[in-house]
Amino acid sequence: MIAPGDRLENPVTGEALIFHRTAAQTDGESVLVETILRPGGVVAAAHVHPHQSERFEVLAGLVGLRVGGEEVVAEPGEAVTVEPGTPHRFWNAGHDEARFVCEVRPAVRFESLIETMFTLAAEGKTNGKGLPNALRLAVIARTHFDTVRLPFPPASLQRAALAMAAPLGRALRYPATVTGTAARPGAPLAG
Repeated sequence: MIAPGDRLENPVTGEALIFHRTAAQTDGESVLVETILRPGGVVAAAHVHPHQSERFEVLAGLVGLRVGGEEVVAEPGEAVTVEPGTPHRFWNAGHDEARFVCEVRPAVRFESLIETMFTLAAEGKTNGKGLPNALRLAVIARTHFDTVRLPFPPASLQRAALAMAAPLGRALRYPATVTGTAARPGAPLAG
């Protein structure tokens, strides 16, 4: 279980998250994380949170965001809100480390998803973009379908594809949730 002060790192995408407020503390109302993006750091893929909003407030550096069809570069002191169902992605848009605080409302299973994806990356079980193989991803995506989806194809087609692929992934013993190396509090950020 994620606790305040826990730091999770994704060595593939260049992201580190420090949890300031957890779902357990807010009774599922929200999660508040500080995100550190090393130069070249980027979220693994464009995605949609069907039931959650995200508010990004930049603390240092430059954070690029593509929200829907709009691309912005946010500077320290600026905030960008992504409404539920809006395709988005983010990246470090500068040459120095970037930091932002992100509030996710409601929490849904955000912590579990992050812990799973970051642990797989730390264990070398993802590709160069930070994504696991297709069958493992199908198991994770089906489990976390109310937390995150791809922007395309439509959700109904994604659900149908996951209904076929996820059982095969489970048969190959790919778990939907992983805990391990990425969840060590105070772990140093890899350079």
